[in-house]
Amino acid sequence: MQGVPPCGIGESASKVYPRARSRPRTPCGSQHFGEGLLKKSGQVATSVVLGLICVMYFITYIDRVNVSTASLVFRKELNLSNSDYGLIFSAFGYTYALFQIIGGRIGDRLGPRLTLGIFGAIWAVATLCTGFAGGFWSLIVARLFLGLGEGATFPTATRAMSNWTRAGWRGFAQGITHSFARIGNAIAPPMVAFFIGIWSWRGSFFVLGVASAIWVVVWYLYFRDDPREHSGISEDELKVLPQFGALRESDTVPWARLVSRMLPTTLVYFCWGWTFWLFLSWIPQYFQQGHGMSLTGSAWSAAIVATGGVVGDTVGGILSDRIYKRTGDLAKARRNVIIGSFLSAFVFLLPLFFVENVAILTACLAITFFCIELTIGPIWSVPMDIAPKHSGTASGIMNTGSAVAAIISPTAFGFLVDWTGSWKVPFSGSIALLLIGAVLTFWMRPDRGIDDEPAAAALAKAA
Repeated sequence: MQGVPPCGIGESASKVYPRARSRPRTPCGSQHFGEGLLKKSGQVATSVVLGLICVMYFITYIDRVNVSTASLVFRKELNLSNSDYGLIFSAFGYTYALFQIIGGRIGDRLGPRLTLGIFGAIWAVATLCTGFAGGFWSLIVARLFLGLGEGATFPTATRAMSNWTRAGWRGFAQGITHSFARIGNAIAPPMVAFFIGIWSWRGSFFVLGVASAIWVVVWYLYFRDDPREHSGISEDELKVLPQFGALRESDTVPWARLVSRMLPTTLVYFCWGWTFWLFLSWIPQYFQQGHGMSLTGSAWSAAIVATGGVVGDTVGGILSDRIYKRTGDLAKARRNVIIGSFLSAFVFLLPLFFVENVAILTACLAITFFCIELTIGPIWSVPMDIAPKHSGTASGIMNTGSAVAAIISPTAFGFLVDWTGSWKVPFSGSIALLLIGAVLTFWMRPDRGIDDEPAAAALAKAA
């Protein structure tokens, strides 16, 4: 395995770019930032890029779920009902869903460096503005802008990883980045509760907004769309990097083929997203209102539940890559892990309907979250498997399924709690959709790339 970077990122392109390292490098301005640190140890450039993406996932998830813990305080201050809070949380999903495909396409066209710089600035400002909110509608507007800013992030990050990740390690790269997202999800409740105790709920949003802005600056100064233009890249890393797939002005997206191929994956991701967004939006209040826990107690219980997802993301990605390396079958590597993920989560949700012990419920919810998060590494690898050149757009199409779930699931949960007075009934939707998602997984075909289909069709016609 000599020449493979330690984090596993980076597919052979030495034949395509035999002189990649011989090209003169004349970095100017921001290109000097940080890259000089890698001149003597060029093995780590790809690791730093993966690390930056991990930090982005971490911050974005804190920014999107911090309102869940803060609402335990501002709901009383602003006189908001469960239904009001459900609408506020889900407002993020409207613009988030809208900008999945648009943001992915922008990321493919402009490149991840500029795209994440622009949209990152938007989500940082939106987080700051949440701290100034004075009521229901100002919170709605802030959440809409946050969804707009974060809408392009994951599809564009997938585009970045498509250029910086070698085949056979894509599940790991997607799994580890999403694990950092779940770390953000896990740490958000106690972190926000701590900030609220020091600076109030408004101050917690100010701190997180500044942290977001710092990441945006570091990303723009350090990252390069084409790894071969990065002055800190090493020869060993270049040997395993894929051919840079920049889009030309003349390139068009094969929308019909791309949408039809990604539709099954999108539907599966909607089924996953229903339960996922329910966990992100309501678990702290499930413990506080449904079981009479304090702010601190509910925050820590929610953190324990979220920790299950941290482990699940990485394990799912590693498991999918291991199956692929052993069998050479992408369909088995992606599909089998996802089916097992859905069915296992279904089993561990059932105790919520007949168990009252908080410790047991916390353990069951943590295991459920671990199980559903096994899906992430395999399913986020599918856009890179099917359409590497259009992976930003493809992942945007897929993530639209989760984004639509982000609109419906939190709102439906709040209305059902207010209507029935029960904190168990809303989980019924998750039970049904987990089973449906497991069945729909059989229609996913990550082993067939869209670039292979025209040639296969031409051969069939000729025959």
